[in-house]
Amino acid sequence: MTKENLYLGRTGEEAAVDLLQENGYNIIARNYRTRLGEIDIIAYQKDTLCFIEVKTRSSGRFGLPQEALSKPKQRQIAKAALIFIKEKGLFNKKARFDVVSVIAWPKPAKINLIKGAFELDPSFSP
Repeated sequence: MTKENLYLGRTGEEAAVDLLQENGYNIIARNYRTRLGEIDIIAYQKDTLCFIEVKTRSSGRFGLPQEALSKPKQRQIAKAALIFIKEKGLFNKKARFDVVSVIAWPKPAKINLIKGAFELDPSFSP
């Protein structure tokens, strides 16, 4: 990954954190990594545990950032989320998968919060 892409990703994640906090999310973890995958942001919104993927693009020229969230990536996030839930003993909490979409250019950045962006496929197994 190039320095520019790393910078773009970090910038998008910072913008996402700001937006989430403005919308009442309480951030509890960032860049949570397991052997099965990574979750960009984990937060509570009221009584719901939210696993948040941040997708950032420099422009909208090649489509919306959230369109890059493939089914395999969704399964990877879900597996990591299950590990987090198990580690923390949070089986009794409501959970949701959200996406923050960031288009960095033109300025100001366009940031979109998509609550419940995806659900687990009923055939999902870790």
